[in-house]
Amino acid sequence: MEIHLTEQESQLCTLLDECTQYMKETEGIETTCRIAGGWVRDKLLGHQCHDIDIALSEMMGVDFAQRFVKYCSEIKDVPVKGVTKIESNPEQSKHLETARTTVLGSEIDFVNLRSEKYAEDSRIPTQVTFGTPLQDALRRDITINTLFYNVHSRSVEDHTGKGLDDLRNGIIRTPLPPRETFLDDPLRVVRCVRFASRLGFDIVPELEASVRDPKIKKALVSKISRERIGEEIDKMMKGRDPFRSIKLINDLSLHSCVFYLPPSFASTLSGTPGPAHTSLIAASILDRLLGQWSPTTSSSPLSSVSLPPLHPLLLAEHTNPPQNSPFPRVWLACALTPYRGLKCTDTKKKTQTAAEVVVREGLKLGTQNRYLDGIPLLFDAWDLLRKEIDTYTPDEHGGAEDRVRIGLLLREKAVHQSQMGVQWSTSMLFSLAQDLLACWDATQDKFDEKAATSRIEQYNSFVARIDELRLPAALDARPILDGRDTVRVLGVPPGKWTGVVLARVLEWQLQHPDGTKEQCEEWLRAENAAGRINTSSDARAGSPPSKRAKDPSTGEGDTKRAKRSPR
Repeated sequence: MEIHLTEQESQLCTLLDECTQYMKETEGIETTCRIAGGWVRDKLLGHQCHDIDIALSEMMGVDFAQRFVKYCSEIKDVPVKGVTKIESNPEQSKHLETARTTVLGSEIDFVNLRSEKYAEDSRIPTQVTFGTPLQDALRRDITINTLFYNVHSRSVEDHTGKGLDDLRNGIIRTPLPPRETFLDDPLRVVRCVRFASRLGFDIVPELEASVRDPKIKKALVSKISRERIGEEIDKMMKGRDPFRSIKLINDLSLHSCVFYLPPSFASTLSGTPGPAHTSLIAASILDRLLGQWSPTTSSSPLSSVSLPPLHPLLLAEHTNPPQNSPFPRVWLACALTPYRGLKCTDTKKKTQTAAEVVVREGLKLGTQNRYLDGIPLLFDAWDLLRKEIDTYTPDEHGGAEDRVRIGLLLREKAVHQSQMGVQWSTSMLFSLAQDLLACWDATQDKFDEKAATSRIEQYNSFVARIDELRLPAALDARPILDGRDTVRVLGVPPGKWTGVVLARVLEWQLQHPDGTKEQCEEWLRAENAAGRINTSSDARAGSPPSKRAKDPSTGEGDTKRAKRSPR
């Protein structure tokens, strides 16, 4: 395994080498510059990495960075930014102050090699001192992150003697005995999971055994800020293989430690959470759905299942993902399946979903990637969609009722979250994954392919009907009339009635996909003349739109609902 430097990286190494020589000649100061950790790992794997951390021997990062910037600008005439001093912040894994600058288009961090000692009840070191390369390597999380690249000799240094072999063999292990490493900093447990899933590496048995130690799990809950765990989970959900992340968390019995519900909320739960393994089954189903039911990894509980393909529209956002893909929150929602349908209350007696509390309090993710508001909406969408698909039969009268009924369903905020980057198709895909969870028999460790096939066919038929009715294009269409238009047409001052009338206008618009604004205004005048529009002060805005279909020619209400058949 070799590191092949880009021209820019080679120039940077030359500048660092020449700067250290200049410091020795002019000030008698000696230090060695090594690129540390992730950059070395990724370069050896053939990946580009722009996160460059320079580890210095016997010298503080700020002291060297100031000299380096001066050397670049005054001696070498190389454009360089001034030094930014980043104070130590142990909660963010910055145990020493760091100096940062930008040169040759790369942002560079400088910090000294160090040795650390930890208290039993905290992951914040009680003592941080200058260290040797070996001491610095041993304090790191996993061996593949202990490698250094010496900019002077242009060589990789493996001071633990394990990093290069583990990188070649695809192994995740700790440089020190795992129990010692994890008790010092339990966050390393979660980082092991993230790197294993990101790189497709295997976790060694002794590490797995240590993770299952009750003392390690207790430390993971008590010593680590929830923000730090949330950051790692966010990276997993956005990473190369979120399914494997969820599987490893399940296999290592970490679900309750990672997807943590604080005791103050847990004591008010409306029911008992589902088994932790339901998160793995839900994620396995989504993994297979996204793979069109082609075999994935042998580690998936559904690797041998054979089921029909999905309607292409169900995979639209996965096939052509938007810039901010909604799938990280879909994966996280699968991981939170054990909390599905449960509610709890806070100290102010406010009722919230358990999934929302885990995101906000257990992972501290807030609104990042729309996890906090988006995940409860996905579960709400499942509740809406499954009920409709259970009872749906096509409209026998040309599709007018279907356009209104299905169109209003798809326009529900929970189903079509256009402002949040979630299309109706993704909500429906998540709903299907949740529905298929019922096909898994945990007692027999068996998946009911026949029942799952039937449910998939129901979803496919429903989506085909949506496509046939040209509804996808109508979901984000601008209202054909706005509030000012309705006031003008009806000649009545604006009031609470406006929302009710606009809901009726939306129904007309769905029924008449090719209708014009003039035709809608004519219909609205006729409805008003016939007394079917209430513009009095007691007409409440926000009232639910009528579920009755309207006759396409007259717009009058039809009290007959579409026939519904039992599931």
